Amino acid sequence: MPDFAAARINMVENQVRCNGVTDAGVIAAMNRVPREVFVPEAARGIAYMDEEVQVSRGRYLLQPRVFAKLCQAAEVTAVDRVLDVGCATGYSSAVLAALAASVVALEADGDLARAASAALAQVGAANVSVVTGALGEGYAKQGAYDVIFVNGSLPEGPTKLFDQLAEGGRLVAVIGGRPVGHAHVFVKANGVVSSRVVFDANVHPLPGFEVAESFVF
Repeated sequence: MPDFAAARINMVENQVRCNGVTDAGVIAAMNRVPREVFVPEAARGIAYMDEEVQVSRGRYLLQPRVFAKLCQAAEVTAVDRVLDVGCATGYSSAVLAALAASVVALEADGDLARAASAALAQVGAANVSVVTGALGEGYAKQGAYDVIFVNGSLPEGPTKLFDQLAEGGRLVAVIGGRPVGHAHVFVKANGVVSSRVVFDANVHPLPGFEVAESFVF
C-alpha cells in the first residue's frame, strides 16, 4: 500500500517549498490535506506527482506547485470568504478551507459536486459549502468574496467574476493556456480591478469560460 503521508511530505518539500512557496499556512494545509482522497481510486498512486491529475473528462486537479503558488499569491487570511471556482472533487476547497473563514465551492458537474461533498466531509472541512452552477457566472448570491480562486486556465480576465469581488478582494487565475499561460492576481481597489503577473504556468483550460467567436467579413 502506498505511503501517502510520506508522499505528501515529499510533495511539499520537493515541489512546493523549492518553488518559492514560503507561506506557512499554505505549507501546513498542504501537509495536512490528504490529496489522495480527492482523486479517483485508480489514480491514487499518482496523486502526489508533479503534474495535473485528471479527475473527470476534461477536468484536473492543478499541479501541486502551481496550486500552492496561486494560494500564496491570493494571500488568504483567516477572516476571508472564498469562492473556489471549478472545485472539481474538492481538493482546492479543502486546502483553502484551512486558510479561510469559509469557502463556497462552485462546480458545474453534478457528479463532481457530489464527489466533492463526500470527500470534504471525509476530511472534516466543515466550513465549505458545495454549490452547483455555471462556472463562468460565479455564485453571486453568497458574495461578495475576499478571494476568488480559479482552478484552470482562462482565455481572458473573468470580468463577470470581478463583480463578485469585495473591495480589496483578490482573484487568482492563469490567463492563457498551453504551452505557457501567466498566473495573474487581480485586485479590486476603489471599485477598479487591476492585475499583475506572478509566474508562468502550463494549465489545462477550465470549461465554462470560452470566448464566443466573432465573425470577420
